[in-house]
Order: sequence, then structure tokens, then C-alpha cells
Amino acid sequence: MAKNSTGSDNHLHIMWRDSAWTPMLNPSNILEYFSQSPFYDRTCNNEIIKMQRLKVNQLQNMTGIEYFLIHTQEPIFYVIRKIHRNSPTQTSTICDYYIIDGSIYQAPDLSSVLNSRLLNATHNLSSAFAEVRSYFRYHPSVGYWWQFKNDLSESKAETVPKNEDYGSSFQRNRIDLLLREQAKKYPPKISQPPQAENMQLVENNQTEKKSHSVAEDSKPILSNSSMPPPGKKPKMMMH
Repeated sequence: MAKNSTGSDNHLHIMWRDSAWTPMLNPSNILEYFSQSPFYDRTCNNEIIKMQRLKVNQLQNMTGIEYFLIHTQEPIFYVIRKIHRNSPTQTSTICDYYIIDGSIYQAPDLSSVLNSRLLNATHNLSSAFAEVRSYFRYHPSVGYWWQFKNDLSESKAETVPKNEDYGSSFQRNRIDLLLREQAKKYPPKISQPPQAENMQLVENNQTEKKSHSVAEDSKPILSNSSMPPPGKKPKMMMH
């Protein structure tokens, strides 16, 4: 007996096989073989019939889970359907199981198939975009180009001189023209910094002080010897 499972609750990822039964499988014992797998519900009507040793036609008079064989392609392919019987004439399908060469699988429903296909498509698209992004190259003076792994031609990046300035002459001239137009539309406001104003005030004060000191130096200074002593009148000189 072998069991391969990648999910604990999701039966879509479970495969069950018993190699001892494989050579002797046929439509008469395929349900017995299926009852040994983890897909089989032990509370189903089939198990009740087997335990009570009733005939198979008694299943139509019961309600609950039921298994029956719907397709056979001997000797390797069988399809078993799981249903819920509500009345002798009314049933609802739950899921199908297929057996290929003794390996039992649960058939996926439409929602699971669409989700799987969409996830695969999204993964492939993401991988493709990531691969494409690794192939494009860019240089300011050349622009964008593609460089694939099997491209044997010389890389454009190698043809660019090392001493060449970034950007073409058209790009540089165009940028200068735009800058000049913006400068004409919005001329910069030139304002005198506050430090220069303070220095100018200090210089003006120093100039006024110097002019005042020069004016005082130009006034005549009387000598003490020419001044008469206190209490005496100056003598009149007669010629």
C-alpha cells in the first residue's frame, strides 16, 4: 500500500494505490478496492449495506452518502461517483473519483481547474516580465536597447567613448534654452544681505566721526601766554 499526500485536508492532492490489488481489478470488486482508500466515507450507505449483509438494490430506499460505478474501461480505467441520496428518485452529485491502473484520484471540480490554470498563467507571465526586464539596457547618450543572452553583436555600451559627456548636444542645448526661458519669465530677486547693510552703517558712522575730528582740529587754539592774568587788564600798546 502506498500513499502520496501533499495536503492534509484537500483530497485533490492525494493519490492512493495498493499494488496487490492491481492485477485482479474488475467491475465486480472495484468498489471493494475503493473502500480501502482514504476517499471512502465509513458512514456511507454502502458500508451499512455491507455490514448488514443486505442486497445492493436496498440503497435506493435509503438516504445519505452513496458510491456507485458510472464508467468502466477495462482493465485500467474506472470512474466512481459520490452522491447524496435524498429520496429514491432524487440525488445530488458531490464529486467523482477515477482509478487509473490501480491509482485512485479525486477528479477536480471546475472551480479548482480554473484557479489552477489562472495561477499557472499568472506565474508564467510574472516570470516572463522578470526575464524581459533583465535584457534591456540604458545609457544617457545612446538611450534604450535590448541585449539578449544569445546576442553575439557588440554591446552598445562598449561603443560609447569613456570621455564623452553624458547627454547629446541636442539634449544639452535644449536644456540651456529652457533654463534661459524660465530665467526671463521669472527673474531672480536680488536683495542686499543684512550683513552688508550693517557694514555700510558702520562705515558711515566712522566717516562722520573722522569729519568731526578734522573740523575740531581746524579751529584756532589760543596760547596761555597771551591771556592776561586774572584781575589785570591788558595793556594798550602805543606806537
